[in-house]
Amino acid sequence: MNNNRGAHVINIILACVLTLAAGSALAGTTGTEFQTIYTTLLNWATGFLGKSIALAAFILGAGIGIARSSPIPALVGVVFALFMVYVPTIIDSIMTALI
Repeated sequence: MNNNRGAHVINIILACVLTLAAGSALAGTTGTEFQTIYTTLLNWATGFLGKSIALAAFILGAGIGIARSSPIPALVGVVFALFMVYVPTIIDSIMTALI
């Protein structure tokens, strides 16, 4: 009975060591295979596509606001436009922050 207990403890210790070794082996990789899609999406969001979408959101919100006689849809368009401008920078800052 003690032999099974000893084997069980050894298996747990071995599993812990292998888990820690695997974590440290993968900790230095950055996933460079996704860098091209990240750069493409970032360029779209901060380039002319992002500016066009932000402008369209504001115009659509202003049109709906005029139709409803309410400024809220226009403000939603402005908030959306601000998100299109600032959120990519904020996300990039969060993801590249060093602790």
